[in-house]
Amino acid sequence: MQLNDPRLFRQLAYIDGRWTAGNSNRDEAVLDPANGETLGHCALLDAEQITESVTAAEGAFDAWRALTVDERGARLKAWYRLLHEHKEDLARIMTLEQGKPLHDARGEIDYGASFIEWFAEEARRAYGMTIPSHIPDAMLGTVKEPVGVSVMFTPWNFPLAMITRKAGAALAAGCPVIVKPANETPFSALALAELAERAGIPAGVFNVVTGDPATVSEILCGDNRVRSVSFTGSTRVGKLLIRQSAGSVKRMSLELGGNAPFIVCEDVDVDWAAREAVAAKFQTAGQDCLAANRILVHRRIYERFVERFTAHMKALKVGSGMMEVDIGPLIHTRAVGMARELVEDATSQGARLIHGDQSMAPGANFFMPTLLADITPGMKVFREENFSPVAGIGVFDSDEEVVELANDTEYGLAAYIYSDDVRRIWKMMRGLDYGMVSVNTLKMTGAPIPFGGIKQSGLGREGGAQGLEEYLDTKYFCLGNMPSPSGS
Repeated sequence: MQLNDPRLFRQLAYIDGRWTAGNSNRDEAVLDPANGETLGHCALLDAEQITESVTAAEGAFDAWRALTVDERGARLKAWYRLLHEHKEDLARIMTLEQGKPLHDARGEIDYGASFIEWFAEEARRAYGMTIPSHIPDAMLGTVKEPVGVSVMFTPWNFPLAMITRKAGAALAAGCPVIVKPANETPFSALALAELAERAGIPAGVFNVVTGDPATVSEILCGDNRVRSVSFTGSTRVGKLLIRQSAGSVKRMSLELGGNAPFIVCEDVDVDWAAREAVAAKFQTAGQDCLAANRILVHRRIYERFVERFTAHMKALKVGSGMMEVDIGPLIHTRAVGMARELVEDATSQGARLIHGDQSMAPGANFFMPTLLADITPGMKVFREENFSPVAGIGVFDSDEEVVELANDTEYGLAAYIYSDDVRRIWKMMRGLDYGMVSVNTLKMTGAPIPFGGIKQSGLGREGGAQGLEEYLDTKYFCLGNMPSPSGS
């Protein structure tokens, strides 16, 4: 891998300030999804080494929490600056291991770095409070305390930003962290560890473990010394982590599956809305929890919308992320098979296949942008999280109907509304059972906002003031007056 700073490409785990191979020298190949070539290997740690990471984090906790907020913030800001200084190398690592276009990877570096800067400042506002006392001669109040060792399981679709969004908050709050990145994309996490060390973050405060996911989760979630678990990924795995953590009643922060509706009302400019929907659907090749899963269009503009959506979709360029393209490969061939299954299921139930010639795919892990019209609730493309460049468009006749269709899912992460009618927008926004609703724009995320869902899309929030609270406990105190010594 050609980098300006070759030390950013690490193939070993990072525990207690040391680069660590597996005790049995076991590792797993990491492949470039664009061509299937081996980029490198990630170490498969054994149980003893995974437990060592908890010991390291626990040992670093008291000294890290004892630093002033300014001292922790200075180290985080140094880390933030290093991410920007090494942006091109970090973007190249990300594109090669994840597949997304290089310009998208650069955007993720900026996005990911913003959380580090945000929480370095937000930690200054971890306020306690004074409570008017109902107890004679007593002073009541609260202070905020860091929860302790925090574990983070992060996904392959955003291999850097999902780490900084979690770790930035935890570190700022005074908690040491253990990151378990996806085995498909470990190198972005390990590059972050290299830069954290350079930024002066002490040994044991930021650790990256690699290994068999089931083994790592069982050990870390079962360790009583771990007080907080954060996970971004599927609802199925999130439920497993809850069960594994239940024995020690850990703090859980879960950002799980999504099935985002994209509602297009009859009062909008059709071409603009279609262009926005294409962007919402095909970001990260559709491998995004915020991607528009179900595009629901009012009957009056339905056929015109399908026509314009098709035209904008056909203009997308597909290829290796190292080229000037809009859509890169899917993460592996299993994802391609799942995309194909969605199309076959929908067309067998009456959906129209408008576009999607897979003979044009430039490689085994590529799936060409596909459009299915006339989707209905019984189809997998409507009901399941669609982590692929397969777009499904359905029709509705009334505001009440589309809100009911949109809410007909166990998921509740994000929803989109496109309309010019403020009264309709307000009513829909309040009626949609989602943690986040974006109106007439795709740009809704960022460091200052509380990112998260409801129902089976997760627990807790990441980003904003709420993101810091995930790593803080509220401690109540009652200070009574001691009696004066006798005779004084």
